[in-house]
Amino acid sequence: MSSSQETQEHLHHAQHAPSNKKVAILIIALAAFLAIMEMGGKSAQTTALNQNIEAANLWNFFQAKTIRMTVMRTAAEGLEAEGGEGLAPEKAERLAKRAAQWKETAARYDSEPSTNEGRKELMARAKAAEAVRDKALSAYHLFEYASAALQLAIVLASAAVITEMALLAFIGAGLGGLGLILGLIGWFAPTLIHL
Repeated sequence: MSSSQETQEHLHHAQHAPSNKKVAILIIALAAFLAIMEMGGKSAQTTALNQNIEAANLWNFFQAKTIRMTVMRTAAEGLEAEGGEGLAPEKAERLAKRAAQWKETAARYDSEPSTNEGRKELMARAKAAEAVRDKALSAYHLFEYASAALQLAIVLASAAVITEMALLAFIGAGLGGLGLILGLIGWFAPTLIHL
């Protein structure tokens, strides 16, 4: 091949390939978006872990309240079953009063809006923590996919600089756009799609 043919071939490639400066700017932008997606993913992962712990703690508290409530109801029913037959009226009255107190305590264990620590309130709080956890997990997964797309985009754009193949730069830009879209969905509507 003569040097003039080689020069013409290089000029032909140079006309059809994006400039290295443009590809470098693309790589810089992709790396910046990757850093943001990684940060969003770590934040979502931390939120999911914290909310999972919170939900587990609340469900444990719920179970403890259930056990206490059951013990109190059973004790009250036991006292009522004994009844006041054959007992002095004062003792029968004390047993009835004690059974009523235990029933009241059992009812408080079931629902206690003033402290937000009755079984019903604990269940609502645990479900709310699970909802936050699930939303954060959805966001985390979207950020992970976005990061993967951006990493691949950076590799392809870097390869385009070396090989001067414009197609690799365009595919890299497309993957970068996909990564950006997935990241935005992760931030603003993480439950919109499940991958």
